[in-house]
Amino acid sequence: MNVLLSAAFVVCWSSGFVGAKLGTQDAGAMTLLMWRFLPLAAVLTAFAVHRGRASWRTLSPRDLARQALIGLLSQSGYLLTVYHAIQLGVSSGTTALIDGTQPLVAGALAGPLLREYVSARQWLGLCLGLGGVALVTTADAAATTGVAWWTYLVPFAGMLSLVAATFLDRRSRTPVTPTVSLTVHCATSALVFTTAALTTGTATPPTTGSFWLATIWLVTLSTLGGYGLYWLVLQRSGVTEVNTLMFLMAPVTAVWGALMFGEPFTTQTATGLAVALTAVAVVRGANSRRGEAEVAGPR
Repeated sequence: MNVLLSAAFVVCWSSGFVGAKLGTQDAGAMTLLMWRFLPLAAVLTAFAVHRGRASWRTLSPRDLARQALIGLLSQSGYLLTVYHAIQLGVSSGTTALIDGTQPLVAGALAGPLLREYVSARQWLGLCLGLGGVALVTTADAAATTGVAWWTYLVPFAGMLSLVAATFLDRRSRTPVTPTVSLTVHCATSALVFTTAALTTGTATPPTTGSFWLATIWLVTLSTLGGYGLYWLVLQRSGVTEVNTLMFLMAPVTAVWGALMFGEPFTTQTATGLAVALTAVAVVRGANSRRGEAEVAGPR
């Protein structure tokens, strides 16, 4: 079951970069993000009011404020930087690759901030994953021209925003169901992006079919699928497991972008994919051994 959830998470999360590339061809990042979250937030809020009351009764105003802050970091901050980077000309594969540095940052901070033990084998997997990301990044950057160097810092800032949201969630002592957290996060993002779009005069959507196809794509696959599964896998498996899976986003997106948009996919890209897959296998093996040891200990 965990393997299927992990595979679905990788595919759905990677779809967000592809959907952003598809949607920003017809509209600005703010327009696309507004229409991605506004209808979804309305539906989720209506569902919460009528059928999900029991899940909300145990939450205090402080808990809700904390979830709103997590949503501000993990959706509003993260997605705005990703979409803006793609709109500036950074390819979907390169954007995902820069986000692929997140596991190393999260792995380094998991011990001092969350007191989660990171074994030597897990560190080996994290370093292998970083090597795979570096291979694909350099190959993609070498084939991309006309993009200013500072644009690559934009998705890097988004990666830091998602890392901050992840640790803020893990330090919370109040359990929150994925449905509740998704509703609060989407409502927060809808408020932020709608206000920003109205303020900048970019709220009117284009009439092209590709824009609305991208919007539906992002709502179903990226938000309900990828974002929802992110928090579910995080609750079940922990920070190290989730961030190891993040290594797969870059190569999967690179393959997807090559097939759908003709973005470059070289032998070096394929090598990076193989290294990233090896990294995931190494860390998952370390997690399995640690789980067996924890079960055998009390016996």
